Amino acid sequence: MTDLKNQILILGGGLTGLSAGYVLTEAGFRVKVFENDSTVGGLSKTVVHNGFRFDLGGHRFFTRDKRIDNFVRNLMDGELISVPRKSKIYMRNRYFDYPLKPFNAMFGLGIPTTLKIISDYGIERIKRLINEPPHISLEDWVVSNFGRKMFDIYFKEYSEKVWGIECSRISAEWVAQRIRGLSLAKAIKNAFFKFNGKDIPTLADKFLYPQLGIGRISEKLRGKIDRYNNVFINTRVERINHSNLKIDSIVVKNRNNSSVIYGGEFISSMPITKLITMLHPSPPENVLAAASKLKFRDIVIVAIMIDRKRVTDQTWIYIPEQRIPFGRIHEPTNWSEKMAPEGKTLIVMEFFSFKGDKLWNESDGRLVDITVENLEQLGFINRAEVIDSAVVRAPKAYPLFEIGYKNICEEIYDYLSRFKNLHIAGRSGMFRYYNMDHAIESGINTAERIIKDKIQNTEFRNQNEKEIGEYVETF
Repeated sequence: MTDLKNQILILGGGLTGLSAGYVLTEAGFRVKVFENDSTVGGLSKTVVHNGFRFDLGGHRFFTRDKRIDNFVRNLMDGELISVPRKSKIYMRNRYFDYPLKPFNAMFGLGIPTTLKIISDYGIERIKRLINEPPHISLEDWVVSNFGRKMFDIYFKEYSEKVWGIECSRISAEWVAQRIRGLSLAKAIKNAFFKFNGKDIPTLADKFLYPQLGIGRISEKLRGKIDRYNNVFINTRVERINHSNLKIDSIVVKNRNNSSVIYGGEFISSMPITKLITMLHPSPPENVLAAASKLKFRDIVIVAIMIDRKRVTDQTWIYIPEQRIPFGRIHEPTNWSEKMAPEGKTLIVMEFFSFKGDKLWNESDGRLVDITVENLEQLGFINRAEVIDSAVVRAPKAYPLFEIGYKNICEEIYDYLSRFKNLHIAGRSGMFRYYNMDHAIESGINTAERIIKDKIQNTEFRNQNEKEIGEYVETF
């Protein structure tokens, strides 16, 4: 039992949990990872369907952190390819370049509208020189940084389509982080001179991608862990037992039975709201109430397989208008030719939803019909070309950053920080906006903190001195 109580239990087999598990495994620790789904990766997984492959929305790997870049490159061992980014916005029955290209915007929207965008931007710049306005909502931040006209045209409808609430209710803290460093002036300069695309992720014009889909990163991490430890899929964490401000054990359930698993350290990348409800004994009422206020946005993915080599030449196509039900399109074969059989392609649509709403509850067949109808109307395909389809529902895909979420999170963080051996990490685990590189970094950093603490513990150092020493020297 002593050995079992020294093991590290990781709740959640997404990129964060797997990255932490890999680093700890390489350091010689005993690790168990528990994932509720039938595959690892969370939102960053690749679905394989009758010879076709697709991600849940298309996820690129891009980072300015050399350590994370090296981590992924070394892990993937030659599987990564460089993909040029070609993205467009479809609205008003026209295509607009994304990121912004001034001539395209001018001729697409018309000179009067373009002049209004520029004048509104100038007015906001003058306002900021006189007195920096408070930025509470997404609307406040975008209007202040881009101008009212730009907000109305490019940001409002799409943001409300994605998040399902008005822009005045979305926190400015999220949007400032999402497109940090970007302004209309920088976007225009980038369009003309390409001076800063490498520094601002939103403007990056190329990215890395595994040839067989983004899920290969998670699969490789799992393989590294499974050499010496265990990753359990189809295994749901049902309860987290604690006493004396320490987590003692978890109760997990798979198809066959329930088990109590003891551990010394616990890493949770599961949704923080779920973690709170699983704690036994239950947290105080104020903490439960705080967790109940945090919400997630869910997505439904519809993939349509086409008897044609290509439909578009784009990486992504953004669809802001509410009259078209899906919000974004990507064609996986434009990322890697290995995502479909020779001579075939597929188009993947993202429907933003809340679990239990009308869209979420539609049958797979009806969702496919809606998708094909709209793709035909947009001029992408003919129904006769459709040879197959697949529908995937992904609950709790994105944290919903409503105004006030940060204070709510701080209250929950304060409570969870009392547990000496509990570490929360990752996008859902921390309720933060994380790109893939941030999710991986969060797992690595959590593992490194545990390793550092254990090295300082004489008893553990005596048990694992050789392995930990090698880790510190080589990682």
